[in-house]
Amino acid sequence: MIYSTIEIWVIILVIGAGTYLIRFSFLGLIGKRTMSPLVLRLLRYTPVAVIPGMVAPLVLWPAATGGQPDLARSAAALVALALGLATRNTLMAMAGGAVTLYSMLYLVG
Repeated sequence: MIYSTIEIWVIILVIGAGTYLIRFSFLGLIGKRTMSPLVLRLLRYTPVAVIPGMVAPLVLWPAATGGQPDLARSAAALVALALGLATRNTLMAMAGGAVTLYSMLYLVG
């Protein structure tokens, strides 16, 4: 289905408003209240769950290879995992994975 420019902008605005309202319901309405230690402890795990959830499909079923796993992306994921576990530094793990990915793509093709 092909959308017109107006329809696309309406979709973007509706999705943006929905995202804002979802976040506001949590941060705006509850943000000034004290949260229980259990909730605070559970919130610490949000980034740990979100980042792998976004990256795993890109490693297992990459669009660049037609959905077939390849050596470059698998190696980059393993290097990022190893660096993350060894250093406990998210940025270093991401940088190491990126360097490995582009190096492997250059070498392997």
